[in-house]
Amino acid sequence: MSGSTLFTDAMALTALGEGRYRGELNEHWTIGPKVHGGAMLALCANAARLEHGTAGQERNDSGGGESGVEPIAVSANFLWAPDPGPMDVVTTVRKRGRRVSLIDVELQQGDRVAVRAAITLGEPEHHTPPLLSVNPVVPLMTPEPPPGLEPIGPGHHMADIVHLAHGCDIRPSLTTMAPRSDGGAPVIEYWVRPRDAAPDVLFALLCGDVSAPVTFGVNRFGWAPTVQLTAYLRARPADGWLRVICTTTQIGQEWFDEDHVVVDCEGRIVVQSRQLAMVPAAQ
Repeated sequence: MSGSTLFTDAMALTALGEGRYRGELNEHWTIGPKVHGGAMLALCANAARLEHGTAGQERNDSGGGESGVEPIAVSANFLWAPDPGPMDVVTTVRKRGRRVSLIDVELQQGDRVAVRAAITLGEPEHHTPPLLSVNPVVPLMTPEPPPGLEPIGPGHHMADIVHLAHGCDIRPSLTTMAPRSDGGAPVIEYWVRPRDAAPDVLFALLCGDVSAPVTFGVNRFGWAPTVQLTAYLRARPADGWLRVICTTTQIGQEWFDEDHVVVDCEGRIVVQSRQLAMVPAAQ
């Protein structure tokens, strides 16, 4: 799978038994030389979903009632940044309930834990209108990228860094990344979808970390390592483009927060995320 650019291949895990799964941190799902944090978050979520299904099968040979369960909340701490290559994911079931289950996950490379995550599993919202929704994306972004918006690819100035573009079509609005003339916080806009497949739950979770750092808005560029990331899956995405808005509340001297709201082509919020990351050094 290491040569494949497909997202489904990047998420592939082989069960080893006793809650352990083996996979590979794919070289194409990286930012610069390091594996994308959203991809590792999605791998942890996938391992928890697989383990939940395995445990359910052991309790119920018919397998009934398991198909609707998804990772509805993923809270991950990033201990260090692993390189592309083989890795193991170890799961521990903490609670198995009728509506809510909890599984702890550790993503390991060699003898080191790279990511520790707590995964809450349950059924996301069904395809019904919410009682209340304050959706910041729909008023600002059309369901499809505007004509002429350049995808990240050969010739694009971000192509040498954002290797995710090998496996998905990413169209950032570069005008929203620049520092604002009024001194306000940046509001970065992206249109994203996987190549040769419809977006699924795991891809939507990855999109909760797809943006360039909001520190671009204060002229701080370079690596901004994520320390903690929490994502909520609100609904399964429809087939089409995912729209992503990235914002911040405060960029400090050392730490900054970054929020993503991911909306599908039908205008439904599918993922919300918030992360704490380190401000890149001044250049």
